[in-house]
Amino acid sequence: MSRKISYLLIAIGGFIAIYAQAKAEQNQLVLISGIVILMLGVYNISRNIPSKNDQDDEPQNNI
Repeated sequence: MSRKISYLLIAIGGFIAIYAQAKAEQNQLVLISGIVILMLGVYNISRNIPSKNDQDDEPQNNI
């Protein structure tokens, strides 16, 4: 997925979750689906961030 789609998923999921939470009668299915969409977008964004442990094994001089 592209980054734009991931950011869009985060925005849509956040909006749905806030909308479901704001109503007097909370629909749990809508809230859970909003959170799932939000987390799917966050997962796709974080999947592309390289791990700190994947860097070269060269020691760094902190002098």
